[in-house]
Amino acid sequence: MAELRTETMTVNMGPQHPSTHGVLRLVLELDGETIKSCMPTIGYLHTGIEKTAEQKKWQQVVPLVERMDYLAAQSNSLAYVLSVETLLGLEMPQRVKDIRVLLAELQRIASHLVWIGTHAMEIGAVSMLFYAIRERELLLNINELVAGFRFFPSYFRVGGLREDLPRGFHDAVTAFLDRFPAKIDEFEGLLTKNDMFTHRTQGVGVITLDEALAWGLVGPIARGSGSDYDVRKYFPYTGYETYDFKVPTATEGDVFARYRVRVEEMRQSVLISRQALERVTPSGAWACDDPRVVPPPKDKVYTEMEALIQHFLIYSQGFTVPVGDAYVPVEGPRGEHGCYVVSDGTNRPWRVKMRAPSFMAIQALPKVIQNGMIADVIAVIGSTDVVMGDCDR
Repeated sequence: MAELRTETMTVNMGPQHPSTHGVLRLVLELDGETIKSCMPTIGYLHTGIEKTAEQKKWQQVVPLVERMDYLAAQSNSLAYVLSVETLLGLEMPQRVKDIRVLLAELQRIASHLVWIGTHAMEIGAVSMLFYAIRERELLLNINELVAGFRFFPSYFRVGGLREDLPRGFHDAVTAFLDRFPAKIDEFEGLLTKNDMFTHRTQGVGVITLDEALAWGLVGPIARGSGSDYDVRKYFPYTGYETYDFKVPTATEGDVFARYRVRVEEMRQSVLISRQALERVTPSGAWACDDPRVVPPPKDKVYTEMEALIQHFLIYSQGFTVPVGDAYVPVEGPRGEHGCYVVSDGTNRPWRVKMRAPSFMAIQALPKVIQNGMIADVIAVIGSTDVVMGDCDR
């Protein structure tokens, strides 16, 4: 009787596959429906943003870094401006800190809404995307109200904010925060006990705590495996130590655990946002009073020659930053999102380097999906919430 012999097959998933969260390519070795090995290939979305930043003045880098993790623009710019402000030795007014906290948490909710909608859609719950995008539109409306831009507001600036909050801001945010908790319950009603969703996520893509730490995984991925690491708790910034909130965790380490962690994170972001909104007065300081980086008030520009000169210098030449380097991490929607800046004393950064949590997640993908089924690859990728702009910088 002839011996039965089989061989593996190598296939490409991506870089145009609809469920790879951007232009990610996975070279998969298959034995039937089982994944024998996986090799991620990145670089298809490379923009050279970090290198481009070296040619821009310090303030001009803000719109660039926002386009890295394009679903968490406020987190990107917050990490960057905090790093530059550390080198400059600037201390922000409390109102500026509270506004930054509020907008960063609203951005976290908006990012998680894109995640829950696309993740559920990719494994069969198509209608979930429409529910999530509906709520996200309200947050983009708030961005537009604040800065005139929906996706990349560039509202956080070195030295404070671009301008003061507009009329109607408090009412718009209050209306969203009053509405959203019931919508989270609605999401859970659609997914948490949905047999299709639980069968596709429970016990799939398991990552142990030791593996998560070894691979440098952070954020909801690590917290779904039992870690309690959250930059807002371990290394508080912009006054997070004064806010009352919990860090959601789970221990199963599977796709379903990561889903539960992110859902609870949205609830905690609502809690933080309410506290921040109560602290933010309708009017007050929206920037520090350091004339090196903040232009003089317009009434002085129009009436005082010194103020006019300072205004002209800031907008034409920018400002210089003392020689040195600084790294400031923030807790973005995907975990620790840190910015390392190096200054050579000029009006342009010598180096801007981002610590991208998506890069670490892609690095761990082969270990997570090996020996799993090909149908589970999509569920695992979705649960890691990778953004390729965050990886290919």
